[in-house]
Amino acid sequence: QVQLVESGGGLVQAGGSLRLSCAAAGRNFAMGWFRQAPGKEREFVAGITWTYGTTTYAGSVKGRFTISRDKAKNTVNLQMDSLKPEDTAVYYCNTNPPTMQWGQGTQVTVSS
Repeated sequence: QVQLVESGGGLVQAGGSLRLSCAAAGRNFAMGWFRQAPGKEREFVAGITWTYGTTTYAGSVKGRFTISRDKAKNTVNLQMDSLKPEDTAVYYCNTNPPTMQWGQGTQVTVSS
């Protein structure tokens, strides 16, 4: 089974930026980024269709985060700008809606 591997997380100050990357499930799958903060449910962050690149965002990140896909590399990326402490979470990629086993995720920590 294809494993999802996320990378690019780290520690950043509020207002900073990070770029996450994920080896995609495969072509023709809509993909998404999700996150789970301590003590909270996992939530949708952003999604993109593979063929046309149509994007959707959670209201809390709209205008700050940008999801993209690289068809040649078969990766899905999440550019996160103007980060806030409330963006602190483990970030995961999966198909959208999620159908695959969750990977390890990548930790994003935003300090105030």
